[in-house]
Amino acid sequence: MAERKPIESWLTDMDGVLIHEGVPIPGADSFIKKLRESGKPFLVLTNNSIYTARDLQARLTRMGLEVPVENIWTSALATAKFLDDQRPGGTAYVIGEAGLTTALHDIGYVLTDHDPDYVVLGETRTYSFEAMTKAVRLINDGARFICTNPDETGPSTEGPLPATGAVAALITKATGKKPYFAGKPNPLMMRTGLNAIGAHSETSAMIGDRMDTDVLAGLEAGMETFLVLTGLTSRADIDQYPFRPSKVVDSIADLVDRV
Repeated sequence: MAERKPIESWLTDMDGVLIHEGVPIPGADSFIKKLRESGKPFLVLTNNSIYTARDLQARLTRMGLEVPVENIWTSALATAKFLDDQRPGGTAYVIGEAGLTTALHDIGYVLTDHDPDYVVLGETRTYSFEAMTKAVRLINDGARFICTNPDETGPSTEGPLPATGAVAALITKATGKKPYFAGKPNPLMMRTGLNAIGAHSETSAMIGDRMDTDVLAGLEAGMETFLVLTGLTSRADIDQYPFRPSKVVDSIADLVDRV
């Protein structure tokens, strides 16, 4: 590969990289501590739109990871930034949790089920048939279909759960309308995140545990990419994809000395 410029800013996925099922991954605390001491711009990213950045900050703090709220970037925040750029002061029918509704309220959106500009689908643990039926009818009546992220399943201690991408497929099947996904692997999420911290892709790196979202998003945004093997992707899985990360490491602990 062509030689890249030195890394001056870092983006890292959260689940599978820094934490796993509510427990910090060894080395995550050292990595975050060194990042903060270095003064380099950084973001912790997640495609999960359930929680606000403040909620996530509190969750990480309880695990011993001190991440300022302004260094957390979620698919809900990326979705809100996209909608604010596309149609400022618009209206939306939302299926999701506080992370998404708060982000939309913060940009001045009105949440309504009366002739909304958008139907916005995010992550929730309580998808209801009634809400999905309402979404289908509003999209058929002309509302534009937006989703926070394309993940089809999410992790839980009991096993995989249906996630936004799976519910989006149901709505697409019923309406014939495909959504626009704002979260990873859409490079939009990475670029808006980089803009938020004043960073540039040619001197930035993305760390993730998934080839299909983290590595692909970083690659398409023009960043150096690191795949860690502490999450969903194994070393054997890598060759299934037509693209590769810049480097594969066992865990975040292997990157502490790179900061």
